[in-house]
Amino acid sequence: MPSMGHSSDEGLEAKEVDARSLSSSHHQTQNMPYVHKVGVPQKQNLFQEFKASVKETFFADDPLSPFKDQTKSRKFILGIQAIFPIFDWGRRYNRTKFRGDIIAGLTIASLCIPQDIGYAKLANLAPQYGLYSSFVPPLIYAFMGSSRDMVIGPVSVVSLLLGTLLQNEFDPTTNATEYRRLAFTATFFAGITQVTLGFFRLGFLIDFLSHAAIIGYMGGAAITIALQQLKGFLGIKTFTKKSGLISVMHSVWGSVNHGWNWQTIVIGATFLSFLLFTKYIGKRNKKLFWVPAIAPLISVILSTFFVYITHAEEKGVAIVKHIEKGINPSSVNEIYFSGENLGKGFRIGVVAAMVALTEAVAIGRTFASMKDYQIDGNKEMVALGAMNVVGSMTSCYVATGSFSRSAVNYMAGCQTAVSNIVMSCVVFLTLEFITPLFKYTPNAILSAIIISAVINLVDFQAAILIWKIDKFDFLACLGAFLGVLFSSVEIGLLIAVSISFAKILLQVTRPNTATLGNIPGTTVYRNIRQYPDATKVPGILIVRVDSAIYFSNSNYIKERILRWLTDEEGPKKAAFLPRFQFLIVEMSPVTDIDTSGIRAFEELHGSLMKRDVQLILANLGPEVIDKLHASNFVKLIGEDRIFLTVADAVSACSPFLV
Repeated sequence: MPSMGHSSDEGLEAKEVDARSLSSSHHQTQNMPYVHKVGVPQKQNLFQEFKASVKETFFADDPLSPFKDQTKSRKFILGIQAIFPIFDWGRRYNRTKFRGDIIAGLTIASLCIPQDIGYAKLANLAPQYGLYSSFVPPLIYAFMGSSRDMVIGPVSVVSLLLGTLLQNEFDPTTNATEYRRLAFTATFFAGITQVTLGFFRLGFLIDFLSHAAIIGYMGGAAITIALQQLKGFLGIKTFTKKSGLISVMHSVWGSVNHGWNWQTIVIGATFLSFLLFTKYIGKRNKKLFWVPAIAPLISVILSTFFVYITHAEEKGVAIVKHIEKGINPSSVNEIYFSGENLGKGFRIGVVAAMVALTEAVAIGRTFASMKDYQIDGNKEMVALGAMNVVGSMTSCYVATGSFSRSAVNYMAGCQTAVSNIVMSCVVFLTLEFITPLFKYTPNAILSAIIISAVINLVDFQAAILIWKIDKFDFLACLGAFLGVLFSSVEIGLLIAVSISFAKILLQVTRPNTATLGNIPGTTVYRNIRQYPDATKVPGILIVRVDSAIYFSNSNYIKERILRWLTDEEGPKKAAFLPRFQFLIVEMSPVTDIDTSGIRAFEELHGSLMKRDVQLILANLGPEVIDKLHASNFVKLIGEDRIFLTVADAVSACSPFLV
């Protein structure tokens, strides 16, 4: 290294030592600009650090702030309102809001009744269980939920998931009782899982299922659901129990000569065309949103009347037949609380809970942003969990937010969750008085309704956008889609989660690093790849690390920095340019560092010393500088080699370059 001596009376040896050090704020010379010393945060004790960490992780929204400085009676009222938001917004409820809610409630009821019957069949349950699940859970949610627009009930994806997982344990035809009991058990544990996640504020766990993976999963599930409906749509009596594309198509084409019923096909195709046409009308003119909303009920009424007067059931047209009359019977005694089926129900319930939560939270956030209000994700989980726990005891299966019904609810002018109560009341009247009228409803019309409902779940535009933005995200999307389509919904979900975790691990273990250059005419240093006109500083290599430094990536970061140095030195030697004397590591993106990271920097410092290159650190955050001081790493490299900005570091290094 060249001499960088200060003016002193020391001998040659002391002069050489000074040459190895850069001046800090208290070692200034007239030839060097003032450099602000990097501050070290005030040391906190272990309890304070732990408390701050827990608060930021689980209570970032400070949910207890409304209770501060309140009387005991007021705190009690606020507590009740926190658990049951209806007691808060209900005080401001008026006739105008009720008018909007009753219209919206009646509209979504006309949509949910035929859908519920179809979704129950998708879950391999009797039709009434779908109606039960749109009676009790919406009432519970209306009191406990914070979304004004989300409509609660059975949904296609969860119904398919539940039906697939349950039939792997029991055959829904030969073991109908055990199958039904396991469905209630799974619903119970789905609710317990959701309440637990919300109560312990663990809602961030569902974010591990990326948006891209959800798009792929929902798209694959939509196609799988539509394929499953070919049984009812074509009038096939013997059909595969598997959900994979190959199995379904083999079952469909294997029965083409003897299993298809042309009368059933005519009914299904006619009303599917009608439903798709009404959807087209609703999209073209938003004011006609009610047309596609009531179309399913109109289809059920017309097709049922047609079958009744023609006696089409005698010609092979499959019909719903009997739907149990009356409201939800108790199912507390049917839930498995012991035995091997307890474990099965728990496993299925946890999976169903996570999928249901992901869909509901996404729906709630979407409509909340459209109306500019806030929802509490953890409260939503508690509300969804409570309604499923109560639902499991009242003959319901897993319910969650429905996007299609919520969209109709929003466009119908709903004001509050009272629209769910109105819908629930209509379902109650249906169960009490109208279910016998569904006896002659053809299965083909239910299949047509489900097919028309799930078509919108295949979001090609979103997939194309994901491809343009992030190829790895698209891989997660494609993996989930193909997994559901060619194997099963649980395999697709597993692939989606696995790829999402793989992306996180890849980003953590292989963080981005970049070389920086100076933007001409400024003291700003930016990525040379992004700003090709940025100039490199002769004799100085500036590298930025774009991640926290942990045990999982510390060795990679050390080796990557050394590789940057080697790669950059090659062209310099070939062009006979001066070698590097300083390596500046810009650490503003480094939010934290652990002992492995500090050890890696110690090794990096040793490697650089052998190359006669000095290690300089710039722009360190409070967590990082605190730990570097605690580990004595600052003493190892010298406090005068840590700078506030890259510009300060370059300015301090420049006088010593040769």
